[in-house]
Amino acid sequence: MSHPRPPAPAQLALGQRRWPSLAEQPPLLLVPVGSLEQHGPHLPLATDSMVAGAVTRTAAEQLHARGRRVLVAPVLLYGASGEHEDFPGTVSIGHEALRLLVVELARSACRWAEGVIFVNGHGGNVPTLADAVRQLRCEGRSVAWTGCVPTGSDAHAGRTETSLLLHLAPWAVRGDLAEPGCTDPVRDLLPRLREEGVRRVSANGVLGDPSGASAAEGRRLFEQMVGTLVGELTDVDVDHDGRLTWARPAAVRA
Repeated sequence: MSHPRPPAPAQLALGQRRWPSLAEQPPLLLVPVGSLEQHGPHLPLATDSMVAGAVTRTAAEQLHARGRRVLVAPVLLYGASGEHEDFPGTVSIGHEALRLLVVELARSACRWAEGVIFVNGHGGNVPTLADAVRQLRCEGRSVAWTGCVPTGSDAHAGRTETSLLLHLAPWAVRGDLAEPGCTDPVRDLLPRLREEGVRRVSANGVLGDPSGASAAEGRRLFEQMVGTLVGELTDVDVDHDGRLTWARPAAVRA
């Protein structure tokens, strides 16, 4: 019986593979990590997950075209988003549950995969990811993490993420509802964000200003993030926190 060939993205999706195809040559498994949390009145709750998933899939396609054996796991849709829980729709599993999920997922996948790379799209996940990956590496497992953060990005649901969604999923952006939130530097806001949550700092949930966002800017930012991830996975180096590092060329940094 003949079988139709799946589209290219499906060929790289772990959930679409069958176990015999993974038995001989272990692949590198990429795991996008996002969140389900408010992104202002104009962006969808799954913004971080959508961006992390798209960056990971596109990077995997480029690596596959170069002969790298790589697969993409389903996106981890829930993260540590406690600072956003005052807004309806946010679902946070907290740091303890996220840490357990990351550790057990990697332990299991490392039984058959060459290694596991977590590609993170939500800043609130960073401390837990770093802690979990440090433990996994101490156990002797080939695990690392990296982030989807374009150079010069703003904080939350502002121009950066609005531009990215206008490029990736324009149907998901309600431009008529976009409005500025708190535009103070995030470094100045962090103590209040941690103690009081986002809603006490920004009533609409936006940290930044989506004004001027465009699909063209989103495409540039997206390509920058994909280029960085491909570079990190081509010339692999890992810092003391288990994060991938890469000496980014000027063309990618711009």
